[in-house]
Amino acid sequence: MTTHSHAYDETTDVELDLIEGEDSGDSLSGHDEYDHELSTEGLDLEERQALRRVVGMSTELTDISEVEYRKLLLERVLLVGVWTEGSAEDAENSLAELKLLAETAGSEVLDGVIQRRKKPDAATFIGSGKVSDLRNLVASLGADTVIADGELAPAQLRNLEDKLKVKVVDRTALILDIFAQHAKSKEGKAQVELAQLQYMKQRLRGWGGNLSRQAGGRVGAAGGGIGGRGPGETKIETDRRRINTKIAKLRRELKSLKGKRSTLRQERRRNLVPSVAIAGYTNAGKSSLLNKITGAGVLVEDALFATLDPTTRRTTASDGRVYTLTDTVGFVRHLPHDIVEAFRSTLEEVADADLLLHVVDGSHPDPMAQIQAVREVLTEINAIDVPEIIVINKADLADPMTLAPILHREPHAIVVSARTGEGLDKLRELIEGGLPQPQVALDVLLPYDRGDLVSRIHSEGSVEQLEHTADGTRVTARVHPALAGDLTPYQTA
Repeated sequence: MTTHSHAYDETTDVELDLIEGEDSGDSLSGHDEYDHELSTEGLDLEERQALRRVVGMSTELTDISEVEYRKLLLERVLLVGVWTEGSAEDAENSLAELKLLAETAGSEVLDGVIQRRKKPDAATFIGSGKVSDLRNLVASLGADTVIADGELAPAQLRNLEDKLKVKVVDRTALILDIFAQHAKSKEGKAQVELAQLQYMKQRLRGWGGNLSRQAGGRVGAAGGGIGGRGPGETKIETDRRRINTKIAKLRRELKSLKGKRSTLRQERRRNLVPSVAIAGYTNAGKSSLLNKITGAGVLVEDALFATLDPTTRRTTASDGRVYTLTDTVGFVRHLPHDIVEAFRSTLEEVADADLLLHVVDGSHPDPMAQIQAVREVLTEINAIDVPEIIVINKADLADPMTLAPILHREPHAIVVSARTGEGLDKLRELIEGGLPQPQVALDVLLPYDRGDLVSRIHSEGSVEQLEHTADGTRVTARVHPALAGDLTPYQTA
């Protein structure tokens, strides 16, 4: 398939005639035409009148047998986005990310187009005139699904499906579908189902009184009997009530599971074990880092949202202190609010951590946008004040010129490669330096039969100096108040 990076190039038989002075058809009239003029006011003429083709959206395979297999099983999708702000490169990066999401969900991407507008059209997302052009493109490509790069209102979703005659999915539904595929634990499945039901509740469809559920009784002239005339409870009302019941049940289950997670966190706090949370953009290499530092053996895959369930592992610092590392769910631009709410108990691992490793994909064309997207979610879960280390992963694939602005703007940033091991020793030093230090400084002389206290100082405190003498083990260290009480009898003058 031939694609073009500019909307002003010559068109082919497959492409649409999008260079006309006005939108095709008579779809823009009256209020639609007035709204269209308002939404595109101040934009260049060519940009207003064209759907911008994005190069490289097609999922092309070289092996013929694999092509036939994928065509049999995978949905054939067309991507459409609205470019409202930023540069053309930003808009294309967003659509490229949507392509990766669509392929992760299990689809074959045929093509992608972008419409330049001041704001999305309230009725059809891309404008009534462009819907006609998009319908022709869907027919010419043989697509059976259209994925919009944004969250569609129920009316927009209904209008697009009615006019395009194919299934329409927005970015939120796509991400929820990926989460549903990858959730493995009981808590993860419940969280995803809750988010899906909250999304679905606002998008139920019905046919009014035609599918009403009427209570029993003698049938009168109007079909309802005395006291029962009227539409009764419609099918859509029944569906909404059942969804609300299911949501309430899931919330109770998650509350119970949240209590178990809170108990585990309190146990770690009681034992004064510092916690380090790993957060960041999806597919940035969070699980790979956890495996390298702790040997956790977590699933590592070059895919978006490969792991959803949090994993916590203990590890030991060079001075003997024990701390935990927790791998959390990955973030993405415009992460659905329902997902954030449903995974709030999981994301609390980040908010309650003593230190945050913010992992960034150094090979991404726009890593600063990733950092901004993650920090938006951190703000939403009240974790923005947690001490942060920016870990730029995939140094072996990164462009140094792309990383330079991040290293300049972020004072606590380090470049590593979980694949080659580059920078991991320095990262461990930064983690150990960022762990909270015990408050009480002590100089004690411990008898040799109190090796248990020496072991506790190593695991719970920070040893500054250790010397074996004829009278016992002399230790200069910083410890927590609880351990300081046990060491007081052995304190030197």
